[in-house]
Amino acid sequence: MAVAAAAALTASACGGSDGESGTQTSAPADPPSASSPAPETPTATATPTPSPTPTPTPAVFDPAAALADIEHLAGSIGPREGTSPAFHQAASFVVDRFTALGYQVSTDPFEVPAGNSWGVPVDAGTSTNVIADSPGFDPAQPHVVVGAHLDTVPQAPGAEDNASGVAVVLELARLAAAQPPGVPVRFIAFGAEEPRGEGDDLHHFGSQHYVRELPAAQAAALAGMVSLDRVGVPADHVPVCTGGRGTTALRDALVAAAGTVDVPVQTCENRASDHWSFEKVDLPSARLGSIPYDGYHSPGDVPAVVDPAQLDRAGRIVWAWLSTL
Repeated sequence: MAVAAAAALTASACGGSDGESGTQTSAPADPPSASSPAPETPTATATPTPSPTPTPTPAVFDPAAALADIEHLAGSIGPREGTSPAFHQAASFVVDRFTALGYQVSTDPFEVPAGNSWGVPVDAGTSTNVIADSPGFDPAQPHVVVGAHLDTVPQAPGAEDNASGVAVVLELARLAAAQPPGVPVRFIAFGAEEPRGEGDDLHHFGSQHYVRELPAAQAAALAGMVSLDRVGVPADHVPVCTGGRGTTALRDALVAAAGTVDVPVQTCENRASDHWSFEKVDLPSARLGSIPYDGYHSPGDVPAVVDPAQLDRAGRIVWAWLSTL
C-alpha cells in the first residue's frame, strides 16, 4: 500500500496543471520528423548444413599385435605346463589384458592329476580357466564361446602350441570390445589342455571342467564354441575341424565366413583340442588350426615358427563369423 501510494504521488507531482482548476494538461506531442527512416530490410540467414554423421571405423584384426603377445608368452615366459608357476604368470598376463579391454574377468581353478605329459613326468596341481565377459553379460542368454588353451607341454615354449591361439583370442577380444557382435562373446583361456596320459580322461582338463560345471540353462544358451589351437604356422589354408561326432553347422558357418573374406580353408576331423569337450556333450563346436610343423611339442616351438599372415587369416575368419551373429 505505501509503495503504491508513493508511486501515485510521484505521478501527480510530475503532471502539469491549468491554473487553479487542477485539471491536468497533456504536453504537446513531439513534432513529426522531417523525414522518417526507411524500414530495415530483413537480412537473410543461411541455414547451416548439418555435418554428416561420421562412419565408424571398422574393427580390423592386427596380426602384429597378436605376434607381440606370442613373443611375450613363448619368449618372455616360455614353457607353461598347466600347474606350473610360469602357467600362472601367463594367466595373470591374460587377466590383465582382458581387464584393460574393459571385460569382467574371472578365474576358475580346478585340480589336475599327476601324469606324463609328452614324455615328461608332471605333478598333480591346480590349473585355472581365465574367463572374460563384457559388462552386463548374462550366460543364460544366447552367446558364443571363443577360446584357446594357455598351457604347454613341459619342454616347449609353445609359440605355435598354443600362444598363437591365445594371441588371436586376445586380438578378437579387442575387436569385440570396440565393435560388439550381435550375440555376446565369452572369451576363455583354458588351462591344462595338454595330455597327462592316454585317453580323453587325461586330456583337455580345463574345457572338461568348464562343460562339467556348466548349468543346464547356460548350456542351452550356448550357440557355439570355437577353439583356436595352432593357428600360426605358414600354410595356404586354415583347417576348420570338428570331432566328427556332432553337428557340422558351426564348422559350415565358419567356412562360409571364410569365403566372405577370401581365406582358403580345408575341413577336417580332429579331436585334439578343447572343442572336443563341448562336442562330446552335444554342444556345437569347431576348431581352427592344426597344420603340422617341425617344432611341435619341442624346444623348437619358438616365435620364429609363426607367420603373421596365417594369424591374420585365422583371426579374420572368426571375426567375419562373429560379425554375422
